[in-house]
Amino acid sequence: MTTSGRAAHWEAVYAVKGEREVSWFQESPSPSLELIALAGAVPVSAIVDIGGGASRLVDALLTAGYTNLTVLDLSDAALAASRARLGVAGHGVDWIVADVTGWQPTRTYDVWHDRAAFHFLNAPEEQAAYVACVRRAVKPGGHVVIGTFAVDGPEKCSGLPVTRHSADSIAALLGAGFKLTDHRRHEHATPWQSVQNFQFSSFVRSS
Repeated sequence: MTTSGRAAHWEAVYAVKGEREVSWFQESPSPSLELIALAGAVPVSAIVDIGGGASRLVDALLTAGYTNLTVLDLSDAALAASRARLGVAGHGVDWIVADVTGWQPTRTYDVWHDRAAFHFLNAPEEQAAYVACVRRAVKPGGHVVIGTFAVDGPEKCSGLPVTRHSADSIAALLGAGFKLTDHRRHEHATPWQSVQNFQFSSFVRSS
């Protein structure tokens, strides 16, 4: 799918659906919070949430005292929903409307977090562009946390095909310079109480 096609799809989704009407909604993003803490993040750590959209992770990070936050998403409507929900509390967040496969970050980050964005990139060239962006954005010694559908997870989401992953498949795509530090399964309960099997993989950038 082209960048413009992805953007149009997600703008359409968020134009008609509230945050509790999408399968990926989480009231409390506990797996992500735990893995960010395990990465050694401190209040001033630079954290970027890829595909953060209307996710409540940014709310939870602000509540936990993190102050150097960036949220990137294809959908301006999704980011607008988060800004409206947070109000004044979100004024210090850097909100970026962009496709990660073409994003040119102007700074580097201590923690790269992505829950359920990477698995929408199915073509090898899209995956390679994502990894190139990780390499531009993450500091040496920085951490990468990627959550995708597990190998036994759904084959589609929001009507789009996905690529299911294991820690090994993500490690292979990231390539040299990234060391796997943690991997775990997570059974995500959708708002209508079906279960989606996720996997989360954490890496540290060694070079």
